[in-house]
Amino acid sequence: MEALINLILQYGHLNKQQIDFVLSKVEMLEFKKDDYLSEAGKVPRYVAFVLEGVFRFSYYNNKGEEVTTYFVDEGNFVVDNEKFESQIVASEYVQAATDCKVLVFSKKDWDDISNTIVGWEMMKAKMVKKCLLLAMERRSPLVSEDATTRYLSFIEAFPNLINRIPLSYVASYLGITQQSLSRIRRNIR
Repeated sequence: MEALINLILQYGHLNKQQIDFVLSKVEMLEFKKDDYLSEAGKVPRYVAFVLEGVFRFSYYNNKGEEVTTYFVDEGNFVVDNEKFESQIVASEYVQAATDCKVLVFSKKDWDDISNTIVGWEMMKAKMVKKCLLLAMERRSPLVSEDATTRYLSFIEAFPNLINRIPLSYVASYLGITQQSLSRIRRNIR
């Protein structure tokens, strides 16, 4: 709970009563590896704060291949924000890449916080902006760099993930085959 509040307080001020109100709206959930926080074709139900574990965002391309687009680990929010806020059907999956423990807010509780705490909308906007900028910084090298450089950028962006998640997810994120990833890893050791 403390990690959640510390993160929120980076984006604005809350008094003790407001903090207690936010904490009264949160519920702890556990997801086993491969469980879905949110699924394509369904409306996302939660904003989650990751206490333990790693989630990945993915979709299926027109060839039916699974494509991993992003990872979220401890100390961060995970949500398909646009779809959650609008309460529309998601086009991506948000899946536990490891066993995960999260604090979740339902849409009703998330809205209750917005409707009760003055300034929450601005704090929320700052949180979303920070997440989007971080995602763009991490994704942009994947467009223009060769596979080895993309892998090295991945290790730099996600230093704690390489030994925690299946290499198939890493290869998918990098846009390469698992065999290519194995070759790259062998060559840089």
